[in-house]
Amino acid sequence: MTDTTLKEALRSDLHDAIRSQDKVRSGTLRMTLTAITNAEVAGDEAKELSDDEVLKVIAKEAKKRKEASTAYTEASRPELAATEDAELAVLEAYLPKQLDDAELERIVRSAVESTGASGMAQMGQVMKVAQGEIAGRADGGRVAAIVKRVLAG
Repeated sequence: MTDTTLKEALRSDLHDAIRSQDKVRSGTLRMTLTAITNAEVAGDEAKELSDDEVLKVIAKEAKKRKEASTAYTEASRPELAATEDAELAVLEAYLPKQLDDAELERIVRSAVESTGASGMAQMGQVMKVAQGEIAGRADGGRVAAIVKRVLAG
């Protein structure tokens, strides 16, 4: 059994996509690997990203695709939105399974209880505790909306 990193898995999948001439998959994986490389060389010193850091880069790329798809849909450009959606589907295969709203609300309620938050002034504390448990399994915007709803009563 080999311990391959997520980055190595992405590279391997890129080679497979190129061999099978899957243009959407190969293009998406190329852009993602480029984003990972950019993150590795950003800052004062180059470093190898951990799998958790690579997941954050993939999540960021997925968020870009969601936002672009929404923008294209609103601009009546369904063909461009479809391309973004296809790229998003490729990226989502590498992300952990997203939490549903009920599970998210349970985590948020637990965070509110543990922090003793009673109003919107403590939203930051609740978000910090909740995000620690959620760890990339839900979009920050969804989490914030549920925290606001729970804190509002």
